Formats: sequence, C-alpha cells, structure tokens
Amino acid sequence: MKIKLLSMLTAVLAPLAIHAQDRVTPFEPIPQIAVTGRGEVKVSPDRATIQISVQTRASTAAAAAAENANKTQAVLVALRALGLGNDQLSTINYNVHPEQRYEPNKEPVVVGYTVTNTVLAEVRRLNQVGPVIDAALSRGANMITSLQFYASNTEAARRTAITAAIEKARADAEAAAKAARGTLGTLLEINIGAYSPPIQPMMAMMKREAGGQADTPISPGQDTLTVDVNTRWRFIPGQ
Repeated sequence: MKIKLLSMLTAVLAPLAIHAQDRVTPFEPIPQIAVTGRGEVKVSPDRATIQISVQTRASTAAAAAAENANKTQAVLVALRALGLGNDQLSTINYNVHPEQRYEPNKEPVVVGYTVTNTVLAEVRRLNQVGPVIDAALSRGANMITSLQFYASNTEAARRTAITAAIEKARADAEAAAKAARGTLGTLLEINIGAYSPPIQPMMAMMKREAGGQADTPISPGQDTLTVDVNTRWRFIPGQ
C-alpha cells in the first residue's frame, strides 16, 4: 500500500516540477552605462604657512647652536609681536651639521659646524604674510624655504563641485545613450572620489642677506578644487 501511494504522488508532482522549471528564465544582465564626471570650483585662499629658517655657522657646534638660539628667539619675539600665537608657531626641523674640508690622500678635517632651525608659521590673515617674512628676515632668519596658501573652509566649495560633477556625468551618460540609439534610465550607483584641499605653493626658496629691502609683496591668487564622481546608469535600448 505504501509503495502504491508513493508512486501516485510521484506521478502527480513530476509534471508540476517540470512546469516550474519551464517558467525559470536565465539571468540577464541589466544594460548599463558607466560614466565619470568631474566638477571644478575656484577657491580663494585665506591662510598661509611659511617655513622660516635660521642658519648659523661657527667653529664649534656649541657656538653655532648658541648663536642660532639667540637669533631664533629674536625671530619668534618679532612674530609674536605681529599677533601670531604660540599655536601658530612650531619647530619642524633642527639640524647640526659638521663642515669638513677634503684634501687629496688625507682624512677629512672638520672646520666648523652649521646649525639650522626651521620654524613653521601659520598665518591666518593674508595681509600679514609680507610683514611676517620681513620681520623674520630682519631679526636673523636667512631662509624662507616654503610658502603655501590654502583655504581654511572648503566644504561649501566641495559640495558645489560634487553637484557639477554629477550634472556632467548625467549629460555624458545621456549623450552616450542617445548615440547608442537608446535612452537613459535611472541612476544605479554613484561613488564620490576622495579629494585633497587645494594648496598653492608660491615659492620654493627665498634668501635675504642682512640689510635687504623689506615690504615683500604677496599675491596668492586663486586655486581650483576638483571632485570626481563615478556613476552607473540603466540603459534602455531602442526598439
């Protein structure tokens, strides 16, 4: 009896299984268009960083270091007098280097020492950049090794650039769909690329001997903030 019942169930369910298999359709990928858009926005720097170096030479390391300390302290006093706080001034490099004389067939001879102290100054008002440089050089600094301008708040500009990038991506995707004799469907995916706040280097090296002219002119100009977005859109083929 059990064998007969099992045979009957198999006979009934088998056509149903075959019919269900007939309704299964293989997976078909969705036609897509992938486009990258770029948005650019001009930004005006409102801050600057200046690397100010004091370099001294003497016959001994101690003498060179002592002279360097006095001059560096004078530079810091001058910068604080211009309104720069302690949080805007930091030492980023201090180096003591022996100077050697080389002669044929002889061991090198130390003839003196060079001490370099580099201070990073963050200037939060651009009209102070020139006076900061002049004050530092007049108090004992003898090298400006870097001057960079940057915008302190770029969030609004970044969002504007994102909007422009997406609009550019959509326009390119629509053009591609039309060229392929179809239409553009919905947005499937969007990825916003990382960006770096624009930093504008103005000069690599500047030296001034004692007694040089003051009133250094500074003009930062503008820089460009760039954002890239990667998008994927549904493509609807033409009939």
